[in-house]
Amino acid sequence: MERKGIVQVYTGEGKGKTTAALGQALRAVGHGWKVLIIQFLKSRLSGEIKAAKNIPNLTILQFGSGHFVNNKPTQEDFDIAQRAWQIARESVLSGTYDMVILDEINGAIHYKMVDVEEVLKLIEERSPHVELILTGRYAHPRLIEMADLVSEIKAVKHPYARGISAREGVEY
Repeated sequence: MERKGIVQVYTGEGKGKTTAALGQALRAVGHGWKVLIIQFLKSRLSGEIKAAKNIPNLTILQFGSGHFVNNKPTQEDFDIAQRAWQIARESVLSGTYDMVILDEINGAIHYKMVDVEEVLKLIEERSPHVELILTGRYAHPRLIEMADLVSEIKAVKHPYARGISAREGVEY
């Protein structure tokens, strides 16, 4: 019997959305799945990028301009997000991957860099075995409605509030 992939959404203001998706990726490759992670709005050489080079069947592609978008995406941000979206769409539809993670796609949708209607269409058109994971703040209500699993990560306390910057090996 062929495996049935579902749609998962990790959203909310708290830390851990990408981390949860990476945990899913690690579990999947442990079972021999082929996993692709496309990171929207990110370009930092993070620990996961370094580690992925040593993990068979795990590929991470980053698409970001190197600055925080913060409600003011530039034309470059739009162009990069559209490139990422085209690769994401082709990858999901190809059926080559067992799991595709669109990391920070919710933010790209929120900033109108990717059209939510296109994402909804992709969900419907994907190969039935493909597990699709969408992460980021501001998950669109229609994505939440269409998803099979939604986890909202709530911020209760964070070291940023005390002036502690992002730390290598923990936040990136």
